[in-house]
Amino acid sequence: MLDGFRLHSAALVAVMALVTAGLRFLPFLIFGENRQTPKLITYLGKVLPYAIMAMLVVYCLKSVTPLEYPYALPELISCAVVVLLHIWKRNTLLSIGGGTACYMLLVQVIFK
Repeated sequence: MLDGFRLHSAALVAVMALVTAGLRFLPFLIFGENRQTPKLITYLGKVLPYAIMAMLVVYCLKSVTPLEYPYALPELISCAVVVLLHIWKRNTLLSIGGGTACYMLLVQVIFK
C-alpha cells in the first residue's frame, strides 16, 4: 500500500510540475518575441492585481461582526497597518505580512 501511495504522490507532483511549467512557458510560445502583446492582455495585467486585492479584502472582512466583541477592532487595526506599511515602504509582501502578523497578535494576545 505504501509503494502505491508513493507512486501516486510522485505522479501528482509530476503532473502539477508539468502544468505549472506549461502555464509559465505558454505566453512565450503564443506571443513570441516578435509579436506584440495584445492590448487586452496588457490591460488585464494592469487591472487584475487591483481587482484581486479588492476581492481579498472583501473575503477577509465578510464575516466581521462590528456589533459584537471585539467590535471589528483587530480587523480595522490590521487593515490600517497594511495601508500604512504600504504607503511607507511600497512593498506588497511587507504590507500583507505585517498586517497578518498584526492581526494574529491582536486576536491571540490582546483580544482573547
